[in-house]
Amino acid sequence: MCKLRRNMARTPPDSLFPDYPLTPDDRFERHMARKGLAPVAGLDEAGRGPLAGPVVAAAVILDVCSIPEGLNDSKALSRKARELLFEEILATSTVSIASTSAREIEASDIRKASLGAMRRALAGLSLQPLYALVDGRDVPPGLPCAARALIKGDARSLSIAAASIVAKVMRDRMMVRAAALYPAYGFETHMGYGSARHLKAIAEHGPCPLHRMSFRPLRKD
Repeated sequence: MCKLRRNMARTPPDSLFPDYPLTPDDRFERHMARKGLAPVAGLDEAGRGPLAGPVVAAAVILDVCSIPEGLNDSKALSRKARELLFEEILATSTVSIASTSAREIEASDIRKASLGAMRRALAGLSLQPLYALVDGRDVPPGLPCAARALIKGDARSLSIAAASIVAKVMRDRMMVRAAALYPAYGFETHMGYGSARHLKAIAEHGPCPLHRMSFRPLRKD
């Protein structure tokens, strides 16, 4: 019998989430399993805010008998910890990754691009989930199973935390490769976000094909 993950909850006085775990746990996954809706996939994305590069989404179904230790919201982890957990997740879980390019983002908008990438990531899983837990406020349209959106889900659900790590690491690796193609922008240091170095490079060299021209300050009204 696999050992289930339980964490003590905290209730900050000003919290909108009265039953908020110290670290992500599997309460949502266990609840759906008791209802006969397993396996459960976690969905998350990385790259909504940058001025350049793709948005990357991941779908992860954890093996309940082999959950990597230390799963957490990717933003709460060091780069080294994310890299180590990324390899563990790929070795123990069912994973699918999808991305939407800067040009595709320009053709719609970042919200639709993010939801579309998550939908494609879920559809790409080799194991069909019966339920999905999605980070954020929106459930992507057209999912092949029932789903629930969880605000701050990457800090509440182990499956979503795992997806956040996979999406973040994969996007970072893509931006490091992009830096080799467009070395003037320093993508390997800021991953496309609007840092001072990045803004200075855009001012000096102009945008490259990876830039999102609908994002300020690139957008010209």
